[in-house]
Amino acid sequence: MAGRAALGTIPRMSEERPGDLPLPPRPARDDAVDLLRGIVMVVMALDHARDFFGDLRLDPTDLGRTTPALFFTRWITHFCAPVFVLLAGAGARLSLFRGRSRGSLARLLVTRGAWLVFLEVTLVGFGWSFDATPSFLVLQVIWAIGASMVLLAPLLLLPPRAVGLLGLAIVAGHNALDGLRSGDLGPFAGAWRLLHEHVPVTSVGGVFVFNHYPLLAWLGVLAVGYGFGDLLQREPFARRRALFRAGLLATGAFVALRASNLYGDPHPWSAQGSALFSVLSFLNCEKYPPSLLYLLMTLGPALLALSAFGLGQGKLARPLVVFGRVPLFYYLLHVPLIHLMAAGVSWREAGTVMLEHPGAFPPEAVHGLPGVYLAWLVAVALLYPACRWFAGVKARVRSPWLAYV
Repeated sequence: MAGRAALGTIPRMSEERPGDLPLPPRPARDDAVDLLRGIVMVVMALDHARDFFGDLRLDPTDLGRTTPALFFTRWITHFCAPVFVLLAGAGARLSLFRGRSRGSLARLLVTRGAWLVFLEVTLVGFGWSFDATPSFLVLQVIWAIGASMVLLAPLLLLPPRAVGLLGLAIVAGHNALDGLRSGDLGPFAGAWRLLHEHVPVTSVGGVFVFNHYPLLAWLGVLAVGYGFGDLLQREPFARRRALFRAGLLATGAFVALRASNLYGDPHPWSAQGSALFSVLSFLNCEKYPPSLLYLLMTLGPALLALSAFGLGQGKLARPLVVFGRVPLFYYLLHVPLIHLMAAGVSWREAGTVMLEHPGAFPPEAVHGLPGVYLAWLVAVALLYPACRWFAGVKARVRSPWLAYV
């Protein structure tokens, strides 16, 4: 198989072959992967449109107050972060097939990971608050990907299969640590809050830091993605079959484990007043940090979709593929764009331009789901020309800095 032949060409971590080009050969794009990534990016913007245009006082997952439409508007966005992180790990592995040495990849993971963390606490945070000197910072998915990349770099010394198995062990086993509290760990309390507890981390220089994405489970997903990269190198039929089987296994494991209420999520499901709300309870898994069942529930169907995308895409998929080719560029643009749109609406409807975090918007600027969906569609349409332009730049230009955008 071509994938097996390619495996034999990957240099060892210590190999630095003299005469290597500073950049690996231009990679061939995987349209199916870009399509899946593009879909979740567009869906992600829906969640952030809800943050700025919806009512944040109403928790969509509070079964005592939510509606099915609001619940599923939030639930569908659960797919975004797991798919982002899985494909980031897979992309690291695929870069080895495309000519990059492991030493070069390790350096890229460290530098790009540190860059992502920097972006999280600067540009991303500014996009949410429009405050150049914020009093609080929320560490979210860009932080989780960046910090996990840094932690993945030393694991490249291991065989890819071993990295993937380690990731599976973390994903499957981290909920067994839910009872371990940072307050009981003395000098290791801060590290545990970064890794596994969804609690405030600390105050740094007068800035309150909240770690919305504890790292342990996300590192596990990234490592699984790294091992998963080998599967993407198989010939088309074998790849689709393997993706379908993996997706079916993960989805089936979610249904079986969730039904049993034995393990995998800190909040068991329960029968509600109606069959529909019982289904909502069944699907209402913990994201912060992501439970085993949350990851099975999202990654299983995502793998099934990826297996179907391998059959080819039509014209309607092309804009989504474009978004999938420039994920960080899209991410850095979409939050400030939606924020500016919300500020404009607040001026029109409340008579004041609101530039604060969405939770501070006045009731007059809060909209129901129709307004949220309209704002989402407008934002995605406005983002497309810029993303299409930048995708063209990345396709034409050979420059190392493009690996960081």
